[in-house]
Amino acid sequence: MSATTERINALDRLDKNVPSKFIWSLTLLATLGGFLFGYDTANIGSALPFIEAHVYTLGSFGTGYLVAGASLGAAAGALLAGPLTDAFGRRSLLIVDAGIYAVGAILSAITWHVAVLLTARTLIGLAIGADSAIATAYISEYAPADRRGSLAMLQQWMITVGILFSFLVSFVILKIFPGSAANTDWRWFLGLGAVPAIIGLIFRFEMPESPRWLIRKEKYESARDSFKKLDIDVTTEDVEYTAQQLEKADQRQEREKKRAWTPGVKRALTVVCVFFIFQQITGINVPLYYGPQLLGPYFESGQSLVVTTTAGVEVTLIITAVNVISTYFAFKYIDKIGRRKLAMGGFAGMAVFAVVAAIGIGLMTGVARATVGMIGLTFFVSAFAIGVGGTGWLIQGEMFPTAVRGQAASIAAFFDWMANYALIEAFPAWQRGIGLGWVMVCFAGICLIAIGFVARYLPETKNLSVEEINRVFDDAAAGKSPSMSHPVPAH
Repeated sequence: MSATTERINALDRLDKNVPSKFIWSLTLLATLGGFLFGYDTANIGSALPFIEAHVYTLGSFGTGYLVAGASLGAAAGALLAGPLTDAFGRRSLLIVDAGIYAVGAILSAITWHVAVLLTARTLIGLAIGADSAIATAYISEYAPADRRGSLAMLQQWMITVGILFSFLVSFVILKIFPGSAANTDWRWFLGLGAVPAIIGLIFRFEMPESPRWLIRKEKYESARDSFKKLDIDVTTEDVEYTAQQLEKADQRQEREKKRAWTPGVKRALTVVCVFFIFQQITGINVPLYYGPQLLGPYFESGQSLVVTTTAGVEVTLIITAVNVISTYFAFKYIDKIGRRKLAMGGFAGMAVFAVVAAIGIGLMTGVARATVGMIGLTFFVSAFAIGVGGTGWLIQGEMFPTAVRGQAASIAAFFDWMANYALIEAFPAWQRGIGLGWVMVCFAGICLIAIGFVARYLPETKNLSVEEINRVFDDAAAGKSPSMSHPVPAH
């Protein structure tokens, strides 16, 4: 038997690995960016009332950009992350991103001019877009094949926890230091995001680089060391043999790549991009980003800004706690119920409870207004978390062939962030023009349109392989009409 045939494919061993405590810890560290994503996009909601009233005169555009600037930066970060991480490695970019998070948070806290604050928010956005894209790629390149989904899903969970923690921090600070709300409290809301960022910056230096990336860069000794940290004991010769196998696969993939952008793939990309747009323009981030400013007056009307904002933070804290819990149910049932049914059910629930919130906010007064409005917004967010939030990111990952998955996923993420930015930027003027109640009615109408889109264009993909999903879209692009609810796998 030759030496070559005796060699071990290290990546095959990695794919069959059993997740150890180190791998779970590594994943938690990799998804710290998800926590910061949630924290740094939500904390502006608690700070905004004080910034507008006591610090800077913003106007509708300035208010919208202050809240949504992170989203605009994230759109750019998502596009930049791909080529940069391919050139410099996943670990290196994760370290740099943690540093950018920290700098952005510190600048937000010590800001001396509105331009500095807006720049800091955009800087944080760059880190959000890049880190969220890099983290899932990094995880997928070391995770065992049968646990890749659950490990990668931790990113979405951490986002919801970050949002919850943001409002919890704000609530505690406002309760302990109510007299400093207009001067320093809001700076603490923004600046404390630097603490987990700095912790991540320190510990990410201890992360192993992706062994797959190292192999592709022909850094075989480093790849062997990385495998060892991941509990895979292989020799340098094994790594070189693995590289030879990868090279053969790459040559096949390169031949296929020219054929990869088929009409079916383009159709799949269009479906995912439009789904992402609906995911954002149906209004999920309005109660999360603007919650304290919008909801406080309904619960503590006629009181001081500190009292009303604290009430708004408390109410939004409850809503975000429901968001975290509901996200668990999404993970639990998406493979049982299916993406299509869950998405349509999610949009339907959002439509119903958007109308409930509109009735409470627009037609009622006093306790009834606060109670019905709160119920409507809480279940609006819950319906999104169960049926819409995770579904978008899941279909983004499974609907494209391997040869173009990274490029297609980046394009889809760009549309998601741009839709997020457009809505949050437009909302202040929209709300001042027709009122929050009618805005919620508009969201309900958009949710109904989204249901129609999902029913018409999104096939059910549970239990299908990537290749089978590609065939479903190829058939649809060719004018064939497979069952959208139960497409028949090819055998």
